[in-house]
Amino acid sequence: MNLFTEMRGLVLEALDQMQAEGALPQGLDFANVAVEPPRDAAHGDMATNAAMVLAKPAGQKPRDIAEALATRLAADDRVAKAEVAGPGFLNLTLAAPVWQRVVGTVLQDGTAYGRSDMGQGKKVNVEYVSANPTGPLHVGHTRGAVFGDALASLLDYAGYQVTREYYINDGGAQVDVLARSVYLRYLEAHGQAVEFADGTYPGEYLVEVGQALKDKVGDAYVGQPEEVWLEDIRNFATDAMMDLIRADLAQLGVQMDVFYSEKSLYGTGRIEAAIDSLRAKGLIYRGTLEPPKGKLPEDWEPREQTLFKSTEHGDDVDRPIMKSDGAWTYFAPDIAYHYDKVSRGFDALIDVFGADHGGYVKRMKAAVSALSDGRVPLDIKLCQLVKLWKNGEPFKMSKRAGNFVTLRDVVEQVGPDVTRFVMLTRKNDAPLDFDFDKVLEQSRENPVFYVQYAHARVSSVLRRAAEAGIDTSDAALRAADLGLLGHEAELAVMRKLAEWPRLVEIAARTNEPHRIAFYLYELAGDFHALWNRGNDLVELRFIQDGDEGTSQAKIALARSVAVVISAGLAILGVTPAEEMR
Repeated sequence: MNLFTEMRGLVLEALDQMQAEGALPQGLDFANVAVEPPRDAAHGDMATNAAMVLAKPAGQKPRDIAEALATRLAADDRVAKAEVAGPGFLNLTLAAPVWQRVVGTVLQDGTAYGRSDMGQGKKVNVEYVSANPTGPLHVGHTRGAVFGDALASLLDYAGYQVTREYYINDGGAQVDVLARSVYLRYLEAHGQAVEFADGTYPGEYLVEVGQALKDKVGDAYVGQPEEVWLEDIRNFATDAMMDLIRADLAQLGVQMDVFYSEKSLYGTGRIEAAIDSLRAKGLIYRGTLEPPKGKLPEDWEPREQTLFKSTEHGDDVDRPIMKSDGAWTYFAPDIAYHYDKVSRGFDALIDVFGADHGGYVKRMKAAVSALSDGRVPLDIKLCQLVKLWKNGEPFKMSKRAGNFVTLRDVVEQVGPDVTRFVMLTRKNDAPLDFDFDKVLEQSRENPVFYVQYAHARVSSVLRRAAEAGIDTSDAALRAADLGLLGHEAELAVMRKLAEWPRLVEIAARTNEPHRIAFYLYELAGDFHALWNRGNDLVELRFIQDGDEGTSQAKIALARSVAVVISAGLAILGVTPAEEMR
């Protein structure tokens, strides 16, 4: 049940009636008529822009339309008051039974309350993390992993068929560097002194890999030239790093449906097929690019290259896909990879990248637009940096990793639930401060605690009610007289519960899972406010001594809060707390 959709339906019925009666001309487009929460809660429960968007095409004053519409809406039992404001805004105050009905619906639907069929089963590919397989995941990857995983769950909740995908960047020069670094650890395992040159990976996480390689091949590669061992060690090291990355993701509760290897694109004709697809559309040509803007690099020289005409699909400049020596640029396999996604029949693609990929957005969108003839949209979400703090100072790098803080460092400090929730307390494109001390505080300033505490409080109410012999099964709570819930603090909680289905659709439509975290914080705030009012007003306490019927009605409200918090936390990948320790 989406109450806002229901009330929009009521508005549209009234507009149809006005057309039938001649108060509005026929043929008006109602597509932009909306029913939303008012900007100021003092103005009512909902507001509609109907009069404002229809005035010009109807050739009437917006206030005249609003007044006629208000009269018709006020005649409905669900509307307690319809008031015209300003030039033609229409504010609605709903009758208390409408809000009380929300509680029954939540208890009836359980955590399916708020689920949507908006996605209509469309296939969406969400690619996230996709870190180079050269070491453990760092804190920047952590944010992308949490964001991508929560977004995938959100889209699933909104009715999409979602595939979670990790693109293994195992086709570039960085895996050769990895192989050389592992070879040094392999020599070290044989008792040799080694020195890590600039550009190699000195992290201690490769010590075990070097030892494992020794256990596998003995001294077969000792003293051998690189051409003997490079490919074998590259494969061995990449597999070891992906095992490490999978274990890191598991620590965070992230599981992928697909791991796709970049290397699988080389030597298989897949890159050539993707480029041929673009060539058939007249989008591949030989040409010379304009010099880069600003100060020219000393080694820059104009040279003819094979280019993708990406400017025809919204990019700023055309992009090289083959170097002058005939080798592919790094962009070519990425085109091929997305061509493969399009060929797999996805209706939409989402890539989650780090902030350093900002310059990559337009070219990749242009490629997907060209490959799919504009049929498949690509949304690229950039995750900004995370700054770690502890004891008022920047959190130092991991000794094991060598030069960065790992995902495992963070999870071991605060646990996966706190890590995931905190990573979603800011929009993905905003920088995030992660303070290890504050995220473990038991205060309102800590959103993780605040939401978990609300759920734990409901659990405590249910335990105390059971001890008092009150039937708190969902069936019994649904049968309670919800008309007993009439205090403004109770109605505030019900209004917030009613927003959940609408919020889910907005968050899914905009690919913004942080909206879920924000909503849960607000719902928890309304619930805590009701709880605290009960400290002063006995009639607001959830358990009313000697009055099982009233207790069940109030417990039904508390239980519905827990249901929605559970559903929201499940989207975020966080476990609800039954009690706070």
